[in-house]
Amino acid sequence: MSDNVVHLHKNPDPPAEPEPVTTLTVVPDPSPAARVPLWVRSGRAVKRLATDERTTTAARFTARHSLYVLGGARIVARRTWDGRTAARYERMLRAAEAAGNYEAAAEWEERGQRFREARHRRRMDLLHSPLDAAKGALVGTGMGIGSLVALGVVLAIANKDPGDIITPIQAVIEFIALMITIVQVVWGPLVSIGPFLALLGLWAVGRHQQAAPNWALPANVRSGEGELITPSIVVKALRDLGIPALRNAIKEMGDAGASMLGPIRIAGCGVEVDVTLPSGVSTVEVQGRRRKLAENLTRHEHEVFITIPQAARTVRLWIADSGALDEPIGPSPLVTDETLTADYVKGRAPWGQDLRGDAATLSLHQRHLLITGLSNQGKTAALRALALWACLDRRVEFRIADLKGAGDWAMFDGLATVLIQGPADEQVIEATEMVEGLVEEMNRRIEVRRTDPNAVFPPLIGIVDEAQVAFMCPVKDDDGRPYGGSKATSRYFMAVRKVNNQGRVVDVLMWQGTQDPTDQNLPKLVREGAHTRASLALGTESQARMALGDKAVDGGAAPHLLRQGLDKGTLVVASDGIAIPAGQASITVRTHYIDDEQATAITDRAKALRDGVTTLHAVDRGEDRDHLADIASVLGDALRLRTKDVLTRLAMLSQDAYGSWSFIDLKRVLDGVGAGPYKSDGVMVVSRDRVTRALADRDQDGSASAA
Repeated sequence: MSDNVVHLHKNPDPPAEPEPVTTLTVVPDPSPAARVPLWVRSGRAVKRLATDERTTTAARFTARHSLYVLGGARIVARRTWDGRTAARYERMLRAAEAAGNYEAAAEWEERGQRFREARHRRRMDLLHSPLDAAKGALVGTGMGIGSLVALGVVLAIANKDPGDIITPIQAVIEFIALMITIVQVVWGPLVSIGPFLALLGLWAVGRHQQAAPNWALPANVRSGEGELITPSIVVKALRDLGIPALRNAIKEMGDAGASMLGPIRIAGCGVEVDVTLPSGVSTVEVQGRRRKLAENLTRHEHEVFITIPQAARTVRLWIADSGALDEPIGPSPLVTDETLTADYVKGRAPWGQDLRGDAATLSLHQRHLLITGLSNQGKTAALRALALWACLDRRVEFRIADLKGAGDWAMFDGLATVLIQGPADEQVIEATEMVEGLVEEMNRRIEVRRTDPNAVFPPLIGIVDEAQVAFMCPVKDDDGRPYGGSKATSRYFMAVRKVNNQGRVVDVLMWQGTQDPTDQNLPKLVREGAHTRASLALGTESQARMALGDKAVDGGAAPHLLRQGLDKGTLVVASDGIAIPAGQASITVRTHYIDDEQATAITDRAKALRDGVTTLHAVDRGEDRDHLADIASVLGDALRLRTKDVLTRLAMLSQDAYGSWSFIDLKRVLDGVGAGPYKSDGVMVVSRDRVTRALADRDQDGSASAA
């Protein structure tokens, strides 16, 4: 039997679990950080104090004004030395020789020789001057005493007192004693403050010339912001262009290159200076480094313009004030002066301002016009601004094709005799026929001129905006001739060529606006037929040559360097109709911007100058015409109109139907309805009331017959 006892009931007090054991780690206290030595703390404090902005500003201020004195002393000493010696002439002589200008070198040598001769004569005169001075003093003293005695005699006689004879002499002696007393009183302070006045004068000279190191100058001068353009800055910028021949020539010049520069002139919102380059340096080399030159002058590239004047080996630099070209110019006179009128023959259109800040005006008389540039740079606004001025001359007739169709020319509705708007092929066809109508009118005028050499015609201006759409149109007519293209079969191309070739002499003009020019969308024969060529910002130099021609680009025109999006409305213009500085082939113009609302107000004024114009929105090609209704249509709001003008408007309405009409045809139609032309003020006219009454009578008769 086993001794094990098994309990059948649960023990209410189970054995206790063992206590958990917690392990403690004893971390000793950290040792105290090593104490920073005093000399380290002092050094850090000194460094912090020395590099503080207020400390550096104060130190720079102190150093700058102290160095102004030293710089002023150096400048005064050099000026004195130049005035006493021939050093200036020797320096200019060496500079002229280094620049290869031997004519100027000979002139400076002659001037130096004259200076030496004059100095020698002055020195020879000094040998005789002491004796002459002594004689002059004795004579002067004797004459003075004699005069005083004579004056005393006069006083003695007048006062009957012999003692008055010496009164004038006593007065002079007392005056001299007073002057000696004043000098004795003032001399001490003058001796004390004299050196300080001299230092102040030297400081003023040094401060005016900024005669201190660059690190000590004020922050705005150090960084170049608003930096004044001085001869030394221009020469340094040229020296650092990276042209070895130019750098070596400047080093050899005794005046450090100052003789290369003409006077620096204020020109609008910048300055202008002519630079005569030394022998061996080409103007093309300088033009090709425009960006580097601008940066050397602490300007952006678009703030420096390089042109080639007439003088040989000379470049003309126009340097804008920092940020000045980013400021807008004022509004157009067309907006500010509601009394302004236009004269197509003798007047000039206010277009904007040149870089000098002068008004840039353009003559439109007998000049074809071409404006090009990249998209959204202000081409339409620049072209429209000229038309807005010309429309204020009531003689000018417009025929407009806007191949963008965005409403930019909508305000000419009721002013232009033809207004086509839209980019589709249908509008290109109508624009082509409009230009062909210009050709027909041109030929008619030429025929009139053959029989009457003194015939004068009203100006007729055809405007095609976005002309690249017409040149690139692939549509062909019924005979297989393309409307677009640049071949002899192209209808638009050939029509524009004909107007460009002969239209000017009879005042039939062609104005075109096009974008992103290429040989395909702006053929060479068309662009070279324009008398006035203008360009906004372009992408490449080759495009600039297409827009303005090789001569203008070789002369410094650079529309491809204008900033796209930032230089909106800035044009480079090549034309004999605008004032261009002598020797330059182009001029840069910042055009006035006229918005749609302002343009509408101007065209409203132009409409008030006219008797009423019927605007065609498509070129009618139909043959069956209602002649009386067409005559009433072209009369518009005019009470009466000359028969010649009625015939012109009818031809505009439909060249096919009325292009060959004469006065006899017009009279035949009007006499048949009792509205025949009659003479008023010596000219034959057509009455609107008569035509309207005849048209109403005809309609009434037609209604009665129908009934």
